[in-house]
Amino acid sequence: MKPTVAMNRRDLMKVLGGGLANVGLTATLAGDRALAGTDGSVLGAPHFAPKAKSVISIFCYGGPSHIDTFDPKPALDRHAGEVMSGVGEVVVSQGNPGGLMPSPWKFRKYGQSGIEVSDLFPQVAGHVDDLAVIRSMYTSSNDHGPALYQMNTGTVLAGHPSVGSWLTYGLGSENSNLPGYVVFTDHRGGPINGQPNWGAGFMPAAFQGTQFRSTGDPIVDLRPPREVSRERQRKWLDLLRDLNREHLSLNPEDNELSARIQSYELAYNMQVHATDAIDISRENEATRRLYGLDDDRTRYFGRQALMARRLVERGVRVVQLYSGGGNHEPTWDQHWSLKHFHTMHAGETDGPIAGMITDLKQRGLFDETLIVWHGEFGRMPISQRLDGRDHNPYGFTVWLAGGGIKGGTVVGATDHFGYKAVESRKSVYDLHATILHLMGLDHERLTYRHSGRDMRLTDVHGNLIREVMA
Repeated sequence: MKPTVAMNRRDLMKVLGGGLANVGLTATLAGDRALAGTDGSVLGAPHFAPKAKSVISIFCYGGPSHIDTFDPKPALDRHAGEVMSGVGEVVVSQGNPGGLMPSPWKFRKYGQSGIEVSDLFPQVAGHVDDLAVIRSMYTSSNDHGPALYQMNTGTVLAGHPSVGSWLTYGLGSENSNLPGYVVFTDHRGGPINGQPNWGAGFMPAAFQGTQFRSTGDPIVDLRPPREVSRERQRKWLDLLRDLNREHLSLNPEDNELSARIQSYELAYNMQVHATDAIDISRENEATRRLYGLDDDRTRYFGRQALMARRLVERGVRVVQLYSGGGNHEPTWDQHWSLKHFHTMHAGETDGPIAGMITDLKQRGLFDETLIVWHGEFGRMPISQRLDGRDHNPYGFTVWLAGGGIKGGTVVGATDHFGYKAVESRKSVYDLHATILHLMGLDHERLTYRHSGRDMRLTDVHGNLIREVMA
């Protein structure tokens, strides 16, 4: 008579598959070429030759003001304090609309392209001939939560995979010892909605982003308890491997994630490789200065930018850096004191971003790394609470650089005040379709079957922004 057990093997796998082992799935299964797409393609391989191998997303959470950074509007100076008119209905998010508010910063032309950039980003401006500046972006919501979801997942609704999840699902990782998708948040807090911004939604958790810390161990509970040696861990993994093999031999069609022994192997290997990947002490002093690690103002974001370079250098597919965390002043969400806080956030990021571009070029990585600078929306041309600006989803700026990008390019325009995108308007769907394309993926062919439908990052929308492509 067989003894009664409280937990069968599948339940055991589910329990042991949590925590760090589940984190380990991100790279392992994303690179599993046995997974087939619904169009018959083999996941883990691009649809066509990619222009870029990896993506670094610089997310200025809270909504940076386009009219104070990369979209100059001289009309605001001429009509300062006047009621905004001639642009259709004016819709604000939080009330208290004031008159037209000129930018506190001067714009100057830079580079051979002569693209104008404000004094907020003088060091990024030095690379303006590498940037494709899209001044005609628009989105669907003027609330942070839905707008964050749309920029990160393609929809204002919760429960959908992030861009990084689609990329790791479609392409896998080039490093079996690291996650395919890594996220760094601001030291002041994470963005509204938290983890679902980089979650896998209805996809397996294997494809979600893995949040790294920029100090100490990169992942919470990465290391085992002190009393557990690596030899003891190795014995546990060997036992799991044997159990998994027995399970798979009896159920050859079972693709349960918890039965994938490689996930545990990756988690084991990450204890060494993840720490090494973000060990910036190995960088020389010149490189550390390039990222601003010698300045208290730029040190935190500079560390993360340097770690992003180290990760893409090691084959990580997607790295997302958040500038700004929590609510209001700690973010780019300046409903008041815009001059003070935009100066603070731009000052924290300008040098490290410019340094990262320089460093990627020096290492031959720039042409294979797609950099995307963006927020969830822009800000209003009118004042709010005297010296702030309200949310503006109707027109804002995103810029791209690196792999496959035609530098020194300006795409589209907002109206003369900067309220709405009016020329060559580009949606978030268009941006996502373009990112996928530059990474070698057709946004119409990359699908995941869910609830009886072949789901897409771009849903039924999306056109390539060909003007930015080299």
